[in-house]
Amino acid sequence: MEKLTFAIPTLLGVEGLTADELRRMHMDQVRAENGRVFCQGGPQDIPRLNLRLRTGERVLVVLGTFPAKTFEALFEGTKSLPWEQFIPADGAFPVKGFSLNSALHSVPSCQSIIKKAVATRLGKAYSRETLPETGPLYQIQFSIMKDVASLMLDTSGPGLYKRGYRAVGVAAPLRETLAAALVLLSGYRGRDPFCDPFCGSGTIAIEAALIAKNRAPGLMRTFSSQKWAWLPSQAWVDAAGEAMDLEYEGNYDIWGGDIDPQAVKIAQENAVKADVEDIVRFSVADARTFSRTEPYGRIVSNPPYGERLMEKKEAEGLYRDFGRATRGLPTGWRVNLLSSHTEFERTFGRSADKKRKLYNGMIKCDLFQYGVKKGKQP
Repeated sequence: MEKLTFAIPTLLGVEGLTADELRRMHMDQVRAENGRVFCQGGPQDIPRLNLRLRTGERVLVVLGTFPAKTFEALFEGTKSLPWEQFIPADGAFPVKGFSLNSALHSVPSCQSIIKKAVATRLGKAYSRETLPETGPLYQIQFSIMKDVASLMLDTSGPGLYKRGYRAVGVAAPLRETLAAALVLLSGYRGRDPFCDPFCGSGTIAIEAALIAKNRAPGLMRTFSSQKWAWLPSQAWVDAAGEAMDLEYEGNYDIWGGDIDPQAVKIAQENAVKADVEDIVRFSVADARTFSRTEPYGRIVSNPPYGERLMEKKEAEGLYRDFGRATRGLPTGWRVNLLSSHTEFERTFGRSADKKRKLYNGMIKCDLFQYGVKKGKQP
């Protein structure tokens, strides 16, 4: 099989981090766009990417891109792609996708046309009138943007943020991929004390532990493409072995606190599932009285946003009190806080040294960074 082109969807604002991950994995032709990053590699990179990516949402194989202003163009363009190289005679191939700023704006109609075109191609290739679709899943994804269609196969199955350690959560959970992005943006690499005073179900602290150990986040879950006949099972064994060889041991100071005892209990259970309970601690604590005496360290946290009016006032009071607490920390501490609150800096009591726009789901947020030297990566 020739070189494959991969598309890695990302949360908005995270594209640069995902591109850096791909370069560190020695992928070819890495290129970032809004909400996705492209690269090239071989079939053996499908397991590597799925197992090791921290900030990507899933791994898609791009089969083709072509203009599609009409349904006929969409049908013919889809039918011209080599689907039989990827999907066997019994493969299940549902279709999903989206259309933006294009003449073909009806998503159900596009799904139907693409499904019919793929079935036509496969039927001819396998000399079959009907296709049973009783075998492994080959999820087809499409995007049509400005009248250009891209057809892809999803190798991941459930999104890569589903690491497998968080069976239950608390209200307003943070996606694991975004939590990893916050840790990476803070510059944390395992050396400094690391604290999340609003830890909730523990996602940020657990992702920090995985980053500190350089542990591949996908080792505890399965992926759709593990059942694909053309992708040897040995490729998964080799990729898992490579990932485990990159892990390292060390002494880490990683802590998460929350005022809710039930949240702390869930965080502790999640740390056990993630197999990092030996290096991350959780305890019931009030962020308003947070203090540490070490000369340096990092805070990365996602404090409550306060979406409704009464909660908004409570959140502002919390920001104000926590801001006072952080001002008592030694000068070597760096604080990184994600919030959608438009008056965050005013209520926190300080203007951020650096701000970065991110999205928590559909909520537009800023990462407010304090103690960051301007012009330098933290």
